[in-house]
Amino acid sequence: MKFNVHNQTGEDIKDIKKLLKTVFRWVKEKKNMQIILVSQEEIHALNRTYRNIDKPTDVLSFENDDPNDTSIGDIFISIEQARRQAEEYGHTFEREIGFLAVHGYLHLKGYDHHTPEDEKEMMKAAEVILKRAKLERSTHEKY
Repeated sequence: MKFNVHNQTGEDIKDIKKLLKTVFRWVKEKKNMQIILVSQEEIHALNRTYRNIDKPTDVLSFENDDPNDTSIGDIFISIEQARRQAEEYGHTFEREIGFLAVHGYLHLKGYDHHTPEDEKEMMKAAEVILKRAKLERSTHEKY
């Protein structure tokens, strides 16, 4: 799968780019996507503007509605929130970034988690991709 990573933070994202290449190496997708790494403030503003939720979040996905476009959409990830959640859930930052990117991608593909059944299906699909990237869940994680 082809994707572009855009850095809207002051952080060095060389390792994140390498990680994302590993995560999506096995994903067969004709279209590409954009992954935009943002600050906590930026994702908060996006969440407020597009979801009417006035707080930061970890990942947001925006599908491309144009069927003739070569992109399936955009994924915004808060690096700061990913760090917090990795610590909270008891796994690595790499696992969290990989999970958030895959979670965003699956939303672009039409997956959702509004019902327990939908969430189970989405998590199963995410774990298949993450396992190939050697980012599977460990037994001591909190979620």
